[in-house]
Amino acid sequence: MRYFKIEEDRAAGYTGYIDGTHKWGLPGIICPACKAIWSSGSKAYPSVDLTPVESLADFEEARPEPVDEYDRLCGLIRPLLPPGAMLEPGAGFGPIEGKAQGRFGQFVSPVPWVLLIQREALEKLHAEGLRGLKGCPTSLRFRQRASPDLLELEILPVGKVHPHCLPSNRKPPCARCGHHRVPLPAEPLLDAFTLPSHLDLFRLEDYSSVIVSTERFADACKRLGLDGVVFRPLPTRSHE
Repeated sequence: MRYFKIEEDRAAGYTGYIDGTHKWGLPGIICPACKAIWSSGSKAYPSVDLTPVESLADFEEARPEPVDEYDRLCGLIRPLLPPGAMLEPGAGFGPIEGKAQGRFGQFVSPVPWVLLIQREALEKLHAEGLRGLKGCPTSLRFRQRASPDLLELEILPVGKVHPHCLPSNRKPPCARCGHHRVPLPAEPLLDAFTLPSHLDLFRLEDYSSVIVSTERFADACKRLGLDGVVFRPLPTRSHE
């Protein structure tokens, strides 16, 4: 099986622009162990409705919190998560809210870790039998009459890069908060042992801004003429 990194097709000529964020989010974290103050936000679960949570205001403002408070908030929402979800500081929940305008392709990637799709395109991919594709409504306000019906794909974190493409002198992630300071390699190499067999679209667990598709997904998109993104090959390697 071949795999591909999905990226915005900047040469497609679309003028679409989205300025929005998810309705709710976890705060950033202040770690007493590694002293890092950080937030990622590249893991998002647009299907998760946090309205049953009593202290909903705690998820409406972006800010850093001490690690104990962050852990408490994670405990409140963990029962609401879909199977396979992972939490991280800054993780988003609920629909993307904001403004949008312009002309869009079948796929839209306003930032590298978010992938939107027009409803008709998603229906075509479902008809192809692709696995693990879940489209969630957005709450975007369009400044135009003819606006697309954009859904956000809920993309679960699975799989990791192979240690062979990482620096040999790298430090391990913080045992308390999980933060790691190793940037994404210029030429990522996927760890074949960690890749899912039940999903045709996923994001990496350790570098969750990277959205990965299977060859089946990429071939179906090309055959159906679904545009707006490009597929960059990602090599894999097994453990020897």
